[in-house]
Amino acid sequence: MYDLVIRGGTVIDGTGAAASKGDVAISDGFICAVGENLGPAREEIDASGLLVTPGWVDIHAHYDGQLTWDPHVTPAGWSGTTTVVIGNCGVGFAPVRPDHHAFLIQLMEGVEDIPGTALAEGIRWEWETFPEYLDALEKRSFAIDVGTQVPHGAVRAYVMGEGLNENEASREDIDRMAEIVREGLEAGALGFSTSRTALHRAKDGKVVPGTYASADEVLGIGRMLGRVGHGVFQMASDYLPEDYEIGWMKQLGRETGKRVLYSVVQSAGDPDQWRRLLRAAEEDAAEGGLLTPQIAPRPVGLLLGFESSIHPFFLHEHFNALKGLTVEGRAAALRTPAVREAILGNAPDVSHFGGVLAMITNGFDTMYPLGKNPNYEPAPEDSIAGIAAREGRTAPDVAYDILASEDGGNLLYLPMLGYVDGNLDATRELMRHPNSVYGLADGGAHCGMISDASIPTFLLTHWGRDRTRGERIPLEELIENQTRRTAACYGLLDRGVIAPGMKADINVIDFDNLQIHEPVLTYDLPADGKRFLQKITGYRMTICSGEVIYRDGTPTGALPGKLIRGGKASSGNREGIAQ
Repeated sequence: MYDLVIRGGTVIDGTGAAASKGDVAISDGFICAVGENLGPAREEIDASGLLVTPGWVDIHAHYDGQLTWDPHVTPAGWSGTTTVVIGNCGVGFAPVRPDHHAFLIQLMEGVEDIPGTALAEGIRWEWETFPEYLDALEKRSFAIDVGTQVPHGAVRAYVMGEGLNENEASREDIDRMAEIVREGLEAGALGFSTSRTALHRAKDGKVVPGTYASADEVLGIGRMLGRVGHGVFQMASDYLPEDYEIGWMKQLGRETGKRVLYSVVQSAGDPDQWRRLLRAAEEDAAEGGLLTPQIAPRPVGLLLGFESSIHPFFLHEHFNALKGLTVEGRAAALRTPAVREAILGNAPDVSHFGGVLAMITNGFDTMYPLGKNPNYEPAPEDSIAGIAAREGRTAPDVAYDILASEDGGNLLYLPMLGYVDGNLDATRELMRHPNSVYGLADGGAHCGMISDASIPTFLLTHWGRDRTRGERIPLEELIENQTRRTAACYGLLDRGVIAPGMKADINVIDFDNLQIHEPVLTYDLPADGKRFLQKITGYRMTICSGEVIYRDGTPTGALPGKLIRGGKASSGNREGIAQ
C-alpha cells in the first residue's frame, strides 16, 4: 500500500512532455509510480479537473536571515515553491566575525531592502564560519528545502575587514578567500555568488564588497568550484566594460567546467545589451562553455504606496511632517482635503533628478495603477500620465488619489527593468532562449518595494492563461523551466520531475481559478518590520518530500523540508545531488 496517491489529475511532469491524465503514487517521500488505476493508499487526493505538477524550484531567493526564525519560509510556499536557493548576489550572513554582525545586517538591508531592525532582532547567530552556518540550518526543520551559496561580500569582509571596498585584494587575501569558499563548498554549499553592479549598495551607501574585484580575485575564488568538483558561480553585474566581464566569465567556465549564472534583463539605459548577453551565451555554448543567463519572467518593478519604502511624494515636506503618526493616523490624514492640497500644492523641485530617482518622483508616463487584480503588462495609455490626459487632470493628482484610496488597489507599479517597449515581448524572447533559466524572484527581499516571490505562479496565470497583449507560452514549457531546468541548473537531479524515484515535491493546482492577489504591506517581521505579502489562491495542495505542507493556502504544520548539501556532502545517491 502506498502512503499517498493523487488520483485522476492532469499531470504535467516537468520534462516538457504533453499533459496527460493519470495517478501519482508516493511512499517514503519519493514518487513510486505514475500511471492509471494505481493501487490503494493510506491517503488519497482526488485531483479530477486539477493540474498536478512538480513543486517549483526557485533558484534566486534571500531568506538567509529569515530561515533562523521562520520555519515556513514565507511566502515561498504560498506560491507552490518547494525548493529555494539563497545566498545570491554576494550577500549573506556567513562567514562572520562576532563583531561584524551589524556590518552584514546593514549590507543586506541596503542591497535587499530587508529591515535591519527585523534582522537584528530575528537572527539567531549560532555560527562564525560558513560550515557552522550550514550546521545551524541543518538543526532546523522547514516546510520546504533550502540550498545555500557562499556570498562574496561576507567572505571579503571576513578576510579584509571593513576597509574592503577601497582595497584591491592581495594574493594572500585571494588565497584566504578561496580557502573559505572551498570549505563552504565542501560542507555542502551549492555555489558562490558575487555582485558587480553599482545598484547594489549597503545602507551606508557603499557598494557590495567585491563589486570592483579584479579578474584575478574572481578567478582565484571561482576556481574552487573546479577543485571541489561542484557548484555554480552566480553573479549580478553591470557588465562594464562588457568585453572584459564576458572574457573572464568565459575563462572561468572553461577552466572549471562549472556553470556561470549571470543576470540578464532589459534596461532602458542600454536597450540592446540583453541581446548581446544572450549572444555571448550562445557563442560560449557552441564552444562547450556553460555561460547561463538568469532571466526574470516579469518586469523588475517597484510597488509605490504611501507606506512603501518609496513613492512619488516621499520627498515632499508636508508628507514627511506626517511620519510621527501611526500608519492608520497617517492614512486618515492623507485623505483629508487640507493635507492633499498641502502636498500637491507645495511640490519640491525634482527637475534636476536623473535615473531611478527621476522615475520615482516624476516618471508618470511609466507608472501604472497596479489594481486589486494586479496587471503586470499594462498598456502605455493606462499609465498615470495617460489617465491624467484623458481626465484633464495633472499626473500628480491622479497618482495621489490612487495612493490615498481606502478601497484597496492603492499601489502604483513602476517597471524599472524589462519593460522598455511597454510590453513583455522582449521578456518572452528571454524566457524562450534555449540557454536561459528562470529566476530573479528575490523571495524574502525588497520587503518595502517589491513583491516578486509570486513569479512562479505568474508563469501560469499570465504566460500560460491570461496574456492578451502578445503570444502566450505552453504550460508544459513553463513548468519544465520552473522545475526540471532550475533544479538541474544547481545539480539537484533528485527533483523537478514527476517520475518514479524522484523526490515527491508536487503541486495540485486549480488552474482555472489560480489567482495572484494585490500585495499588502504587512508588519509581521521581527521588531514589527514591514514587508509586502501577496496572497495566492488556487493551490489546492503543495507537497514536499511526500508530506502535504499547504492545503488551500493554509500551512498544515508539517515541516519535512531540510538543508540541501551539495557535492560529496550530500546524503547519498538517492538524493541525486550532482557531484
